[in-house]
Amino acid sequence: MKLPIIKHVTQFIEQNDEDFIIETIETLESLTEVSSLKETELDVIGELLSNFYGAIEVSKMIKSGKSQKDALNSFMKRVLGSIDS
Repeated sequence: MKLPIIKHVTQFIEQNDEDFIIETIETLESLTEVSSLKETELDVIGELLSNFYGAIEVSKMIKSGKSQKDALNSFMKRVLGSIDS
């Protein structure tokens, strides 16, 4: 996950609509079923998906009243905590 990408997509959600990101996620998940994709291509799609899912989570925290900075920090702490477990 890349924090600058999550931040950028979160701003996109604020300016537009979360539905765009949800539809993009659905499209990328569908693409993973293409049998001719190489492992590196699947890795890129996976990275994009994790960033989009992260942005949705951060966006929900912002909507619930957290500042963008606090929401991003909280999300990254949660992610790093799950990696350390």
